Amino acid sequence: MSTPPLSGIRVIEFAGIGPGPFAGMMLADHGAEVIRIDRPVRGDALSIDTKDALLRSRKSIGLDLKNPKSIEAVRRIVKSADAIIEGFRPGVMERLGLGPDVLLADNPKLVYGRMTGWGQTGPMAPEPGHDINYIAISGVLHALGRKGEKPTPPINLAGDFGGGGMFLAFGMLAALLHAQRTGEGQVVDAAMTDGSAVLMSMMWSFRAMGRWSDERGANLLDTAAHFYDTYETKDGRFVSLGAIEPQFYAEFRNVMGLSDEKWAAQMDARQWPALKAELTELFKTRTRDEWVAAFKGHEVCFAPVLGFDEAWDDPHNRARGTFVEAGGVRQPAPAPRYSKSETVAPVMAGERHDAEVLRELGFDDAEVAALGL
Repeated sequence: MSTPPLSGIRVIEFAGIGPGPFAGMMLADHGAEVIRIDRPVRGDALSIDTKDALLRSRKSIGLDLKNPKSIEAVRRIVKSADAIIEGFRPGVMERLGLGPDVLLADNPKLVYGRMTGWGQTGPMAPEPGHDINYIAISGVLHALGRKGEKPTPPINLAGDFGGGGMFLAFGMLAALLHAQRTGEGQVVDAAMTDGSAVLMSMMWSFRAMGRWSDERGANLLDTAAHFYDTYETKDGRFVSLGAIEPQFYAEFRNVMGLSDEKWAAQMDARQWPALKAELTELFKTRTRDEWVAAFKGHEVCFAPVLGFDEAWDDPHNRARGTFVEAGGVRQPAPAPRYSKSETVAPVMAGERHDAEVLRELGFDDAEVAALGL
């Protein structure tokens, strides 16, 4: 195995919550040197949660951004960086004297990653918000939930992480490739409204084809179909069923003993409610694990719904190393995997050594002392 694919890339991350740290974690997992600028502390006191997997595998410096000397230090550090991540509201970095115009003038190849909910422009840009608000206006939240029920947010996966941090990481890598080719840095404006909208591209396509209704819980993939849903079992647990393709649906019928002709009209949406009602009762006749045993070896697109501890112990996840433990914390392992390159084994945040990190960045003892460290 060779070195991680992002080895040699230095990223400066300004402390935040949610999608910004997630993007920093993704870059660090794949070999980038990510240095997090955090709130100042004294000595080796901790300013971050040592159990937070989003903060793994990077160094941290505590700097008071209200101190002009700290601003000078940040500019000096960024001159040696390939990219930065910041997740403040629009205008905050400019008021600090660390806006794109300043930092790109200092370092023309810099990729300046900006993570917000509403984006840097538009009438909502200066407003506060959270994941649930961003996916509300992008049209994502409206599509999530069962027929006749209110929209159900997918915790904060679609906005913060899928439509936010992941898009920021992707955009920064694209901009880094551009900078390597051209010597030209630029700003990456990653908005959760934009990213979550992109996640719905297939549904917009289906809608254009006349295959997706604006009504929640009335479509192929949103729990309307009897063959694409979750079902409760005898022991109060759940299984997932995704038998969309005809061959998988036929095998599903075979395992379940559904020989009656009414089950043959798989795509007749008028029959879905009645067929689902029957399946709901049928799945309650066995425990979850009994159904797992019944479907084992059959190509149906079926899996048990696992909780945290069960996912940790699942044989497939164990075989792939999907989860790891670091610093006493169970967490997802870096992904994706490479055929030649390694990812970085997670290391949890520990004691802060601000002065030591600054010395590694070229600051002498007097300069470190001037920053109060």
